[in-house]
Amino acid sequence: MHTDDQIIEQALSILAARIAIDGAIFPSPDAVKKYLVLKLAGLEHEVFSALWLNSQHKFIAYEELFRGTLNSASVYPREVAKSALRYNAGAAIFIHNHPSTICTPSQSDLKITETLKTALGLFDINVLDHIIVGGLETYSFAEHNLM
Repeated sequence: MHTDDQIIEQALSILAARIAIDGAIFPSPDAVKKYLVLKLAGLEHEVFSALWLNSQHKFIAYEELFRGTLNSASVYPREVAKSALRYNAGAAIFIHNHPSTICTPSQSDLKITETLKTALGLFDINVLDHIIVGGLETYSFAEHNLM
């Protein structure tokens, strides 16, 4: 018998394989969101991650950058920039979860997004989106014209 965690891991593997086909940047925004919901929705602490993309927006890697507490995660722009350069990324999508399941961005979320856009812009790395996962819901900064 499969445990729930094994089933979730299998689902993540299947979605990850579909997402990274031929290095393409995801078949659809919905596929990205489903992958992120499966990966982050059940966590009891905040995680701040990045999807690193090349300059043609093709998938390079998913990386968990910072792990926090129940309602916050410290994000350090210097470490984000080091990671982006290590992957030779040309673009990024940032992701973090809200264990409270409320997807509305906080003032801190808006501020760190602007800070990261500015910092990575110095290296010609475009920040395409910042997605918040709250339970089974997602909030895209790009879809709400906040990028």
